This record gives sequence, structure tokens and C-alpha cells, in this order.
Amino acid sequence: MPPDDRPIPRFVAETPQEALPYGRWADALADRFLDECRKLDTGAEELGEPGQAVWFPDRTYAGRTYIPATAPTSTGFELFGYVSFTREHEGAEARDFLAVADFTDETAEANPDWRLDLSDQEIASWRGPQARRAEIALVWGVALEHKGIVVTAELGPTVTDQCALIENRFTLVSLDSYTGDYLEVKLWGSDGSEVASESLYAEDE
Repeated sequence: MPPDDRPIPRFVAETPQEALPYGRWADALADRFLDECRKLDTGAEELGEPGQAVWFPDRTYAGRTYIPATAPTSTGFELFGYVSFTREHEGAEARDFLAVADFTDETAEANPDWRLDLSDQEIASWRGPQARRAEIALVWGVALEHKGIVVTAELGPTVTDQCALIENRFTLVSLDSYTGDYLEVKLWGSDGSEVASESLYAEDE
């Protein structure tokens, strides 16, 4: 095959390896996530009390496993972020925990026209040819259309990741913001047809 004229990383993260967190494991993750939420500088915003954390499929990138989460609050905000950790080897105890949290007032409940409910965080950076820089984005969300089975991440003409839905939830790890291209998330049906599409930068378009 000829050389690739656009050499960018694709499918850089491991596929989900575990079931969605439950029981003591979910409680331990929630403690770390909510502790980080309590540290948020909310300015004049009153976030209220957080509800139960909703967990998304795990993805492992560069030796660190990321488990995203969202949680509604009593005043209509949504907390979002992730808990990440490392393991010395497969089956070993999780260690080196790190939690990241943020909040938003843009929720699916307040936007009934949404077809995909997306959250994202930058987890790394990447340098390409001619010192061109990009971000590695962790993207997670809920498919609000119930006709899909898999979600893809697309950067311009290139599919960079995909994740099968687990309880209508998904997690992606993809290159983003590179040479003028920005990440787009697409939901696909069992017949291979596109069900929904959403840009992470929809408000800026």
C-alpha cells in the first residue's frame, strides 16, 4: 500500500474490558468523583446536592484506565468528569487514582431535541508532522435515539475510534482539533445507516 498522506493515530485506546461499575467498586469510584466535584469553583452558581453517579464504559489509553461519569444535581446542573487509575498488570488492584470534574447547565432534560448527549475532557496532547499539535479527547455520552448499536468518532474523513453501546452509553478516545478538523460523533444502526450525528463544537459552528 502507498504511504498514508495523513498519518494520524486511530483506535489508540483499548476497547471496554469490564462491565459498568456496580456495588462496592461503583461506590469507591463515586467517592473519588464526588470529592473532586466538591472542589469545583462554581462562582455564583449553586450546584445543589449531587444525585447518583452514572458510569460509562471504561477505556484504557497509555496504560491508564478512564471511567467517565455524570451526576445530576438538585438545582438542575450536571456534574461530569472521570476517575482514572493504573494497574500493575491485568487483574491487579487499581492504584494511582486521579479524578477530574466539571459542571454544566446544558443538560439533555433541558434540550429535548438532542439525539446524542455528549461530554468530553482532554486527557493528552499529540504532535504530528511539521510540529502540528492536536488533543487526545476522552468523549462519553448517551444515545438518546434508541435505534443505534455503535458510535464512532470521526476527524474529518477519518474514523478514529468506535464503541458499541452499553445500556445506550459509550466512551471514545480520539484525536481532536487537528489541521482544521474537529471531532464529530456519529451513531449507527444495525443496518449500517447513520442514526444521529453531533459535533463537540456545535455551538461554535
